[in-house]
Amino acid sequence: MNSKEFGVYEGCDESYFDSCLEAVYHPVRIMTLRGQPIRRGLIMALAGLAVISVGVAGQQALAVPALHEKKHDAKGQVEALEEQWRVAQLAGDTATMGKMLSDDYVGISMTGEIDTKAQQLSRVTDRRMILTKIELSDMKVKLVGAVAVVTSQAQVEGTNDGISMQGTYRYTRIYRHLPTGQWKITSFEATREHHHRHHADGETVDGAAPPVAAQP
Repeated sequence: MNSKEFGVYEGCDESYFDSCLEAVYHPVRIMTLRGQPIRRGLIMALAGLAVISVGVAGQQALAVPALHEKKHDAKGQVEALEEQWRVAQLAGDTATMGKMLSDDYVGISMTGEIDTKAQQLSRVTDRRMILTKIELSDMKVKLVGAVAVVTSQAQVEGTNDGISMQGTYRYTRIYRHLPTGQWKITSFEATREHHHRHHADGETVDGAAPPVAAQP
């Protein structure tokens, strides 16, 4: 076969005739660029890029469940700390409470009183606040970066400055994750749930709610 009979081979010398013909009938096996065979090194480079792309995609796919697992573990840690705080409050364990509170802690009770870390611990040490029951329910933990926001319901019984108290509260407690790996309580706020009763005339009024400055 004469290579000049086919325009597609024009510009190819006899030494390349076979390779050019092969490129026409078997383009997958031999690739050409402007009539010249592409070097093996370029083909290998393209193949390497394809392998790298697949590898990166695989790593990204694996990172998603790993991140989910990490968040799940963090939520479990915070939930465990909530139970630890509850037990410490019932026992009046100021040593444990002091370790869990950050130095810049600020707590706001449902009466609007503001307690620093020192004031919070002092109320427990002086037994001005004694809690005999704390039952938690409907707890939710939301993670925002290095911060955990806990919302929960608490049924509380005890005394505050010698006055008997009991009721159901909704509270928010904020934890901050430190570079050391510890979680510290930085903020707290509670609101008492008001249960309504109805008069005979149909008027709705709030039930009596004894004041409390406790932190459940």
